[in-house]
Amino acid sequence: MRTLTARPLTAEAFAHYGEVLEAPREAGRIYIERALANGRAGAKPSLSTTLARPPDLLPFQVTQLERHQFSSQSFVPMEPGRFLVIVAPKLASGGPDVSRAEAFVADPGQGVTYGMDVWHHALTVLDRPMRFAIFMWLERSATDEEFVDVDPFTVAV
Repeated sequence: MRTLTARPLTAEAFAHYGEVLEAPREAGRIYIERALANGRAGAKPSLSTTLARPPDLLPFQVTQLERHQFSSQSFVPMEPGRFLVIVAPKLASGGPDVSRAEAFVADPGQGVTYGMDVWHHALTVLDRPMRFAIFMWLERSATDEEFVDVDPFTVAV
């Protein structure tokens, strides 16, 4: 079974998949909007919260990926902690290219926006349970999200 080693999350390394969210280091505002997207006129903005628990075992095994073909999806931690960001490019057929999957560790103070139509793994926290705010656009239809089973691979932190 293939094992990915998660590397630190940086804006440059993640740029193909979306944007890294970080607060400014000096007074002022940073606009984070390059990856925000909605591809359906009938979809409404959705802001939700969740509590994510760490996996029981590491290295972590990935067996499924998801995408939101018509919406970006942002995860903003509501408390400090680390989480995994697992992504895969899209094949010409539309499915995830698991052979080129990448894994990153988001440090405390970082969040992410997955671009529209980006294959990614569900929210996976490390160290301890964490709360997140999640923003995306929803139509409340079957096209809001798609899940696919993939050949398993592991992610080492």
